[in-house]
Amino acid sequence: MIKAQDLINKIEAFAPLSIAEKGDPTGLQLGNPDQEIHRVLTTLDVRPETVAEAIADGVDFIWAHHPVMFRPAKNLILDNPQNQMYAALLKHSIVVYASHTNLDAAKGGLNDWLCQAFGVQNAEPLLPNEDGQTGLGRVGTLAQSISLADYALQIKQACQVKEVRIIAKDIQKPIKKVAILGGDGGRWWPDAQKAGADVYITADFYYHTGHDVLSNDFAVIDPDHHMEAIANKPMAAKVVDWFPEIAVQVTQVNTDPYQYL
Repeated sequence: MIKAQDLINKIEAFAPLSIAEKGDPTGLQLGNPDQEIHRVLTTLDVRPETVAEAIADGVDFIWAHHPVMFRPAKNLILDNPQNQMYAALLKHSIVVYASHTNLDAAKGGLNDWLCQAFGVQNAEPLLPNEDGQTGLGRVGTLAQSISLADYALQIKQACQVKEVRIIAKDIQKPIKKVAILGGDGGRWWPDAQKAGADVYITADFYYHTGHDVLSNDFAVIDPDHHMEAIANKPMAAKVVDWFPEIAVQVTQVNTDPYQYL
């Protein structure tokens, strides 16, 4: 018999809560850690569509990257779609666990998976913790130089998005050293430039910060925050390695809130 807590222990050994950013609502989100589990779903986000998928497939544990409760519920009145989602999870005895910035920072975690997807080798933490082995972001090199424009197209394909945003004076400039920070990492672009990167890949890049990047003759590729969905498959593979007897599936729901015309 495998309990939710058994899986939680494995997750936290891989991505310890101690390396999460201060104030990050990561960890057990909802449900009974002593509950026996049989089927796990991995997902970037926990949204009503994801929960409906989990219920339909008999999932009893959701491992998400983004916390389901970024903001505390002020009440549990069920005319609120978010509260309806909580109620559905509880009704169907689905445990929800989120690994957020600790998964970002973990050695072999999300930012390393992004490096693999984007062809970045010999990566080290961009913002290292005291141990030097963990920390937000990564910086490494490509196997060979490529133009910024061509590399942006590779990122677009890897993330399976309709478009990427590029901030640069010259999109044909050659690049080889790359910094990556999954999610909202715009505030750390000076660290990426200081590390010697030719380009910085992150999401949710602010308009006026983009002007600062141009003024400093740096380059940024913003492929959308949903790029972190690349983690869904490696997360599932981790569960399979830890508990081969548990059924594991990757969500088929696209939780990206953006559409492009």
